[in-house]
Amino acid sequence: MSYLDQLNDVQRNAATHIDGPVMVLAGAGSGKTRVLTYRIAHLIDTGADPYNILSLTFTNKAAREMKNRISQLVGEGNSKALWMGTFHSVFAKILRYEAEKIGYPSNFTIYDSDDSKSLIRTIIKEMNLDDKVYKPQLVQRRISSAKNGLISGTEYQNDTIIYNDDLQAKKPLLGKIYGTYEKRCFKASAMDFDDLLYKTNILLKNHSDVLLKYQDKFKYILVDEFQDTNFAQSNILKMLAARHENICVVGDDAQSIYAFRGANIQNILQFKSLYPDVAVFKLEQNYRSTKTIVAAANQVIDNNKEQLKKDVWTANQDGDSIKLIKCLSESEEGTFIASEILDIKDNENASEDDFAILYRTNAQSRALEEALRRKNIKYRIYGGLSFYQRKEIKDLLAYFKLCSNPNDEEAFKRVLNYPARGIGKTTESKIMMAASEEGKSPLAIVNNVNDAHLPINAATKNRILEFAHLIKSFQNLSLEKDAYETAQHIASATGILKEFYSDRTPEGISRYENVQELLSAIKEFTEIELSEEEKGSENPRSLSVFLEEVSLLTDTDIKDNKDDESPKVSMMTIHSAKGLEFPYVFIAGLEEDLFPSQLSVNSRSDLEEERRLFYVALTRAEKKATLSFAATRFKYGNMQYNEPSRFISEISQDLIESPTIQKIEKRELISKKNYALVNHAVRKKLVKPSQSAGSAISIEEINQLTVGTKVNHDRFGKGEITGLEGEIPNRKATVEFQNIGKKQLLLKFAKLQILK
Repeated sequence: MSYLDQLNDVQRNAATHIDGPVMVLAGAGSGKTRVLTYRIAHLIDTGADPYNILSLTFTNKAAREMKNRISQLVGEGNSKALWMGTFHSVFAKILRYEAEKIGYPSNFTIYDSDDSKSLIRTIIKEMNLDDKVYKPQLVQRRISSAKNGLISGTEYQNDTIIYNDDLQAKKPLLGKIYGTYEKRCFKASAMDFDDLLYKTNILLKNHSDVLLKYQDKFKYILVDEFQDTNFAQSNILKMLAARHENICVVGDDAQSIYAFRGANIQNILQFKSLYPDVAVFKLEQNYRSTKTIVAAANQVIDNNKEQLKKDVWTANQDGDSIKLIKCLSESEEGTFIASEILDIKDNENASEDDFAILYRTNAQSRALEEALRRKNIKYRIYGGLSFYQRKEIKDLLAYFKLCSNPNDEEAFKRVLNYPARGIGKTTESKIMMAASEEGKSPLAIVNNVNDAHLPINAATKNRILEFAHLIKSFQNLSLEKDAYETAQHIASATGILKEFYSDRTPEGISRYENVQELLSAIKEFTEIELSEEEKGSENPRSLSVFLEEVSLLTDTDIKDNKDDESPKVSMMTIHSAKGLEFPYVFIAGLEEDLFPSQLSVNSRSDLEEERRLFYVALTRAEKKATLSFAATRFKYGNMQYNEPSRFISEISQDLIESPTIQKIEKRELISKKNYALVNHAVRKKLVKPSQSAGSAISIEEINQLTVGTKVNHDRFGKGEITGLEGEIPNRKATVEFQNIGKKQLLLKFAKLQILK
């Protein structure tokens, strides 16, 4: 059977329409990845040279999965010849080949977000600016936004509109910081992530010979998740596709949720205007979710005015109603979700891996985590500190970077006195000042420290010379040996391995294991079979090649290998959930000013993006979706009273099941299957007077409380008050509970029983 027979009619038509511009509008769960994969396989089967096919994705994981599938369909040799990867990885590859055209060496460093922020922090300090006004993260975002808009540092400073905006924001020197940052990156032979797109635009725009070369090379261009492209990406695509116009974009405007990163929904909405003869294919059959979930998602997204219309449908079963839960507090919301997970596990033989809890902001995870821990439910939070962002890993990587690129200023500062070798911050400042005055890299200064006229004593000078000789030996070794041999030697010769091995604290052991994990990853890299293209290059398994792979990893590509493989509930922001699917999905915090965000409600375009975000959340669910909101929630230390999100009212009532608060209380007390056995006991507990668990204590009782008072809480158990603060009605108590430790409770809402 031909692989094309595995596609439905619309999918097959989209996969086999080869010539000219194509737009595939793919509803959630409609099989867009399969269409892209089979389209590439069909191109090769019908005579296209895989070397002439460019396929762009947003994660390396997606590219790997597609390449593996294509390999099964048309052979490994063909799949290896494809130019396939993320925008950043593909354009970094082009920039390596063409770097000299724009004044860079081919071994330029790629700065990650932390490196970039560190340099910005240094510049702010050097300019004697207040870092509370010019916050490094804010400055970084502003520079990123400018680069994604293809605005240079010079253009930024000369633009009166931009300057007036910055002046109004009381940050008039943002442009000067950007200009300095741009020069310092260039001097360090470094590009940040945004530069990989920004510099590619400059390269193609200013060098017509290079543009023609890649226009001829990429006869067929395919783009996944086109709705997430920004101005810089769309501009590159226009230039590359201008010669042949064989460009196929796949996406869903209803899932455009990354405007805060610069994504421009107009790229997909206006694609037909750019290519009037475009062939449009709508993938409208959802293979993932139940009829109920699909219907609810359609009802919500229909409220957006700016969209490309699709009629998403499914042949799946009707499924359960969408459950809507009103909770009294964020704590009760967490408790309900945890109890519901246990019930579904028992009744439907599900695993923790089948569940996802999605929320609008990271701050919501605290109450949810506490509830899961109380129920002994294992969970995994996505979007935490990734493996390659840990200090011990970044320290060792900095040594690797300095071997590859001796101009890397950030790597130099990171390793100059690590492990400690008696070269302090004062000496570092003198080196950096000399480098700035002489227009050299800091490593060039220390390599010629005897000629640098640094005001330092003889002992310090000797330590600097030892450091310079050490780095030089690493650089020489990296030219001869592969990545693993070089990395292993650096980890040993610097003393990093010994330092962590000698530290027998849990933290030290963990750091040692992390470094060993990094070395294992490098070993695995050196053993990967070479492609035909790599066989012709010099030292293709060198440390510098490994560094490039690491620097281009996206969040979804990074998995902490130390994480145990036991089933876990997945917890993440909705932005992190894009592209994932789970049988059971809980969407927490559906309250006005939280979801939709308070910042979005005054702008139709912002509100529509929030609605698309809710659409994405809802369509992650395969079998069952549960929505919840809290009537009260602490925000900035104050109790906030909430209205349910407007998005809830956009779903028709016949699709929603809404249990009462009494049902929630019953669920918290006992599981469904035991309810019949203890129904009488439950009824007695629910009708106890005001001091029972489940009721807040009175003002008179709050006045009786003192430090040392013994209390009982319906969920936290027995405890003792260890502190009281504030005035009635906002008096708070710190309670040391026997089972879970300290909790601070607002007494007017706390369900405490005073124990005699």
